[in-house]
Formats: sequence, C-alpha cells, structure tokens
Amino acid sequence: MGGVGRMGHTPLPGIGVRYDLVTRERRRLSVIAHLDGSRTLNVYRGDDPDDTAVCLKLNAEEADTVVDALLPSHHSPNLLATAELGLVAERIELPSTSYWNGRLLGDTRMRTETGVSVVAVLRRAEAIPSPGPDFRLAGGDTLIVIGTREGVGVAAGVLGRE
Repeated sequence: MGGVGRMGHTPLPGIGVRYDLVTRERRRLSVIAHLDGSRTLNVYRGDDPDDTAVCLKLNAEEADTVVDALLPSHHSPNLLATAELGLVAERIELPSTSYWNGRLLGDTRMRTETGVSVVAVLRRAEAIPSPGPDFRLAGGDTLIVIGTREGVGVAAGVLGRE
C-alpha cells in the first residue's frame, strides 16, 4: 500500500470492499465495508495483517453514528446528511469482467431498476462528475452512487454481473 495517510482499497467479491490506511503514527488499520451496510474495523499491532489488536463489528446504524462523530454533518449545513434521509453514498467498483465493461451507463437502467443515482465516476486519477446516459463504462471504474441501502446492494450486483 503506499505511504503514511494513503488509503488503499481492495474489492472483496461477495463481501464488499476493504479500505486500508497507515496513520502518521504508523498504525495500520482497515475498514471492511460489507454489502449489507455493516462495517468491520480492524486495528493491527504491527505490519502483520493477521496480528489484529482490535476488531470492531458495527451494524449500518452504528457505522453511520461513528462516521457522524468523525465528520459531523452539522459542521457544514451544505453537506447532505444522507443517513437521516434513509440514503447511503457508496463506491462500487466495476470489475473488468463485468458485462457492462465498454457499455453505456444508460444501458444499465441503474436509476430506473434500482433507484440509485451515479453521481460521479472515478477513472485512474480523474473524477467525472454527473456522468450522463451516454457515458461509456470501463473496467476498473469506481462509481460513486447514492440511493437506499437495498438499492445500492442491487446496483452492485447489476454492475458485477459477468
């Protein structure tokens, strides 16, 4: 993974995504974002990913509460407090093996079929905000989506289809 303060992520097919971070105090931690919205927070003793000092399992509501404590929504009235509205914002990685690799975003019928909106696509070092229906998807893209937790889960399944 890179240097201090850099976040790396690893797709865990059928489970979710693991995010890894090394703090400036050289503490290594990971967060597993499960498809059901729950989170597992692991803090490691050293560099060995099998030497877990703390493993904390949080349901979706508990995870939202921790996020709010780390980044209070009341600090900026312009931030959307999605949890209070029953919405979640998630990253979904498009695998290179996906049926949708090379196809148009509009053809996925994402909003119609799942109620989920794609608000941005991250591709390499570039962010594409508000991609339209004629946007061509590519394997390795990370889609930033907003919707209900159930809708986001369905969207991840649609995008992962081979």
